Amino acid sequence: MPKIAIVAALEREVVGFTKSCRRVERAYEGRDFAFYEQNDNVVVCGGIGPEAARRAAEAVIALYQPELLQSVGFAGALNAELRAGDLFTPSVVIDARDGSRIPVEGEPQTDQRSLVSFMAVAGAQQKASLAQAYGAQAVDMEAAAVAVAARVHGIRFGTTKVISDELNFEMPGMDRFIDAQGRFETASFAGFVALRPWLWIRVAQLAINSRKAAKILAEHLLRFRQQLSQAPGRVPGTVPLSPQPTGVTNSSHAGGRK
Repeated sequence: MPKIAIVAALEREVVGFTKSCRRVERAYEGRDFAFYEQNDNVVVCGGIGPEAARRAAEAVIALYQPELLQSVGFAGALNAELRAGDLFTPSVVIDARDGSRIPVEGEPQTDQRSLVSFMAVAGAQQKASLAQAYGAQAVDMEAAAVAVAARVHGIRFGTTKVISDELNFEMPGMDRFIDAQGRFETASFAGFVALRPWLWIRVAQLAINSRKAAKILAEHLLRFRQQLSQAPGRVPGTVPLSPQPTGVTNSSHAGGRK
């Protein structure tokens, strides 16, 4: 099998995929990372945001020398057609820090399916602004940083995201609970929400959507690993995973999960 390195933000995004992997702790440039290894696949969860993603990407490249670097995880919808649980495979990743556009190898560039990486958690108003400014269909925080690391090291890059919050969903002020290392301070957030009953329904819905998204992403990654094992001679980044022509896999087209 080709050597595939997967970079996610949080362990809960990929827990369904990593539970069968071997957990290994290794240090790189003075920081400790947890890697999840299985055969020639490795997953690292580097934290939330572009800097955390860049550090994790650099670490996994240096320690594992992968042939393909993938950014996976949750994303927000920038159009009303994308629903919670939909898989989204962009053809272009846009870095909102400088407006640069990075093509995703193996994806047709004639169909501009765009993912924009923004520096903060995007609420409903920010999503509308990003959609208008970049013409993108989804937003995350890490893919562009992983793509840049792959390009600098001459490694193939791919990305698949799953929608966890829809266009009009208002995120419950989560930025303040992300520390400098990209870790989410769950206990502090829970205490904040506990004192604000008007947030309870919104947070509960986000939790439901996140569990659905994590389940669908795990199924996607397991199929991807299985297809690679069945076609070991294929070049990484070109192994198809039965995507729909639009790059969006609705859960109703993926085994009736919706």
